[in-house]
Amino acid sequence: MLRRLSLALAVAAASNAVAWAEQAPLSTKTDLVTVYQEAAANNADLAAARADYQARSEVVPQARAGLLPNLSAGANLSDTRTQVDSPANTSSRSGIVYQANLSQPLFRADRWFQLQAAEAINEQAALELSATEQNLILQSAESYFTVLRAQDNLASTKAEEAAFKRQLDQSNERFDVGLSDKTDVLEAQAGFDTARANRIIAQRQVEDAFQALITLTNRDFVALEGIEHSLPILAPTPNDAKAWVDTAAAQNLNLQASNYAVEAAEETLRQRKSGHAPTLDAVASYQKGDNDGLGFSNNAASVNRFNGDVEQRSIGLQLNIPLYSGGLTSSQVRESYQRLNQSEQLRESLRRQVVQNTRNLHRAVNTDVETVQARKQSIISNQSALEATEIGYQVGTRNIVDVLDAQRQLYSSVRNYNNARYDYILNNLRLKQAAGTLSPDDLAALEQYLKSDYNPDKDFLPPDLAKAAEAQLRGNSDY
Repeated sequence: MLRRLSLALAVAAASNAVAWAEQAPLSTKTDLVTVYQEAAANNADLAAARADYQARSEVVPQARAGLLPNLSAGANLSDTRTQVDSPANTSSRSGIVYQANLSQPLFRADRWFQLQAAEAINEQAALELSATEQNLILQSAESYFTVLRAQDNLASTKAEEAAFKRQLDQSNERFDVGLSDKTDVLEAQAGFDTARANRIIAQRQVEDAFQALITLTNRDFVALEGIEHSLPILAPTPNDAKAWVDTAAAQNLNLQASNYAVEAAEETLRQRKSGHAPTLDAVASYQKGDNDGLGFSNNAASVNRFNGDVEQRSIGLQLNIPLYSGGLTSSQVRESYQRLNQSEQLRESLRRQVVQNTRNLHRAVNTDVETVQARKQSIISNQSALEATEIGYQVGTRNIVDVLDAQRQLYSSVRNYNNARYDYILNNLRLKQAAGTLSPDDLAALEQYLKSDYNPDKDFLPPDLAKAAEAQLRGNSDY
């Protein structure tokens, strides 16, 4: 009697097939938190973001400098010779002069508002850096689970290839004894060739996924710990879209950064408007040098009057009232109005996007909860359908095409189930990122469900489904 296919046999055959890579010792397997730590320490994009933040934070001391005293010192050495009509009327002056100047702004409205704008820009930069750091948490998880997804997909395609190979062998045996025609052999061969091609593609996808992980962390990884099927598939807490949207509106990092961008634009507008305001500075100066160098002597009488070094000291107030600058200030005010309008519109666009993403991800997580359960049940249903189709093929009511299609449906349902599991994990993290609550603790919470001895060739199916396959193989209808 023709042996019926079951997932238990497929898993066993796949385990004996050529694996994608030698199973690494347990000590070399990397967990999710370690991957994130390596990314945080070595990611080039994060390092660039930190450098950008450090550079942008310098706008505060630069703006503050405009309100602080300005002190300068210098020296001047000159030799001036004057000749009028004839050499007899020639005079000269020469000497070295040392000088120091001090200026202290007393009223500079534009510089004060510039400082306020700089502080807002600094806060914006800090939040954008935090958003980049938070995004790295999600990137680490996405890269990690992309590898696991690809490995599970490879395991299922290897099992599928092994199943089609057995079907091909059985078709050849049936053809040799006259129980089937050449068409069945050709159909089985086509199915096997397609499965083999899919396995080759899946193998490349595993390698690509590892390469993406290396790019993210600048570290090589031999193997990763897999996620157990016992991971709870639960609805988000609280399971209320409005609550998540309210949290996102208050805590989303990019949205908070946009608030500071608007504040900076408002302060910049005030700065431009204050270009019409008067300015008042306290000024002081000190000069010391030869009287010729200071310009006190133009003739012999002056030399006799000011003999030797001369000192000058002055202190006072300097008032400047802008009257007309060619329309520059008015143009800058109009520009700042439009920049403020731009930043407000960008903030509103971002707010709407955050609300949309949060609602969509909340729905996605709830959908994933139901999808995982439905996909899991579909594996059992497709397995039963395959075995029924094989029985029909044995008795002549079904043909080889029906069997091959049933096999494809079975392994497609396996891949759909694993994809639904990983979608659930990542959508949960994305929802928390949209709400602004994602942290490394969320990765640590997944650690308890990682399996250090995870073998994709054996563990891509839930243990209870493997038991169900074995029970069906034994004909235990009570399982």
